[in-house]
Amino acid sequence: MEKGSLFYALSIDDEAVELDWTKRVSIVEGVAHALSYMHHDCSPPIVHRDISSNNIVLNLEWEALIAEFGTARLLDSDLSNQTIIVGTYGYIAPEFAYSLVVIEKCDIYSFGVMTLEILMGKHPGELLSILSSSLSPPSSIQNVMLKEILDPRLSSPRSQKMVGDITFVVVIAFACLWAKPKARPTMKLVSQEFLHIKSPISMPLHEISLIEFKNHEIYQGERDVLHNNIITDIKEKGMYYIIILSQKVISNHELLQVG
Repeated sequence: MEKGSLFYALSIDDEAVELDWTKRVSIVEGVAHALSYMHHDCSPPIVHRDISSNNIVLNLEWEALIAEFGTARLLDSDLSNQTIIVGTYGYIAPEFAYSLVVIEKCDIYSFGVMTLEILMGKHPGELLSILSSSLSPPSSIQNVMLKEILDPRLSSPRSQKMVGDITFVVVIAFACLWAKPKARPTMKLVSQEFLHIKSPISMPLHEISLIEFKNHEIYQGERDVLHNNIITDIKEKGMYYIIILSQKVISNHELLQVG
């Protein structure tokens, strides 16, 4: 693709600066719509198994497309869906330590990691350790302010709307990173929430600590009871964002060819 991978864009300072907060929120939204389509609108569902910044590519308009379907699996309700560990280190869901069963929630965890990476401008390895460690005291995260983890190459978001969009994205990321797979939201829910973004925290940026997100209830536990909003364009948006690096675009007739 014209702009290369998301990893490349974040690793090159000039590219990262051009990738402003509006574009970054839009990238997260695009990937959310694509994963929602793969998990909920394809039959059988498709699990990518290697969502990472290297496997998200950007076109000339900075729109995100999911690539590299070599490790993707079609979920079969009649089979065990067991597998070997695949994926990129640092993005693999923790349940693979005790289970080798492919489920959609594996992609959701990887999506959470990638989302934080987009906001931070680098892989959130240290932050993930703090979030996942039961030994970390509450003060470990309470003392970390949101503004301290945002990519320092960009100016702080000035408008309250953009601050609201960023806090919304962080809430989503934290929810997707729950250690227990069942506690993570479905991508369908995340995708729908993006169509009606509401700021979850009404505080100035400099006052927001990460504990606010970990304690937020907006996505605590899986919510299958969706909002009453009528969603009409999820399938179209999702399909637009899915590609294969071989330049062969997946169409409705080609989905079953993904191995």
